[in-house]
Amino acid sequence: MELLYFLIFPGLLFLAVTGGFLSWFDRKITARVQFRKGPPILQPFYDFFKLLLVKETILPKYGSPVTFLMAPAFAVAGATLAGVLILLPLLDITTGFKGDVFVIFYCLTIPSLTYILGAIASGNPLAAVGASREMKLILSYELTFLLVIAAIILKAGMKTDIYSIIQVQKAGSPFIASLSGVLLFLAAILTVQAKLALVPFDMPEAEGEISEGIFIEYSGSAYALIKLTKYIMFVVLPALLTAVLLNGFSFSGAGVLWIILKIIGIVLLLTLIRNTNPRVKIKQAIRFFLVWMNLLAITAIVLTYFGY
Repeated sequence: MELLYFLIFPGLLFLAVTGGFLSWFDRKITARVQFRKGPPILQPFYDFFKLLLVKETILPKYGSPVTFLMAPAFAVAGATLAGVLILLPLLDITTGFKGDVFVIFYCLTIPSLTYILGAIASGNPLAAVGASREMKLILSYELTFLLVIAAIILKAGMKTDIYSIIQVQKAGSPFIASLSGVLLFLAAILTVQAKLALVPFDMPEAEGEISEGIFIEYSGSAYALIKLTKYIMFVVLPALLTAVLLNGFSFSGAGVLWIILKIIGIVLLLTLIRNTNPRVKIKQAIRFFLVWMNLLAITAIVLTYFGY
């Protein structure tokens, strides 16, 4: 049964399909903002299968082919594992593990770390620049992410599993309904923006500067797995925000509609931020997270302690 959870529902297959549709939504909104028509609804799936089945996988001449090819596979595995651990308690599926937020935190770092390993293994200098930027970005936003998690645990009465955090909100009110919750949501949404490497925090890829950076050497099926990881993360991170700040999922009455609106609303917000801001420099991003976002999260922790 655990294998089915990982591979089918709410695991790899479910996350890939849902993420593909959310990726299409992101691209469609982006096109509308730019006064374009945008892609057809199945375009993300066309892109994935074309890379997987049609395009040739070219290995870099001066690199480590095994590490280079294994990195995207581990990225998919890490994103899928995080998704399963988040969605099981959201869907009220009882297992031996209730989704400890610290385990989920570590799982969510796996894709970024494997991107760095793959980039370094490629032997390409532009990929190395992208890997360097990715490392600096991780060191800056992960502290903010930890502070947000700490504040949520404090609001939940020191409970660390997703299921209990959701139940605390259902017994009272969503955490976002408080002043500290609003501040946590602002810090969290910008951290998610950086985790997804969306503008203004897409420095590791930066198409116009370093030609896709960390992914410059990837092609064919290996690049298809990177696309798949990004689709999965487009589901996983909004689902996490929904769980810890927006009262989780409810399947009674109009609950299913609210689930869809919550996820789409978060993706829409990420897309609008992406399309209304320029790319920042890596030192600006580091300063932004280490100073302003950490200050915002610490303020939320203090307000939570005093009941706000």
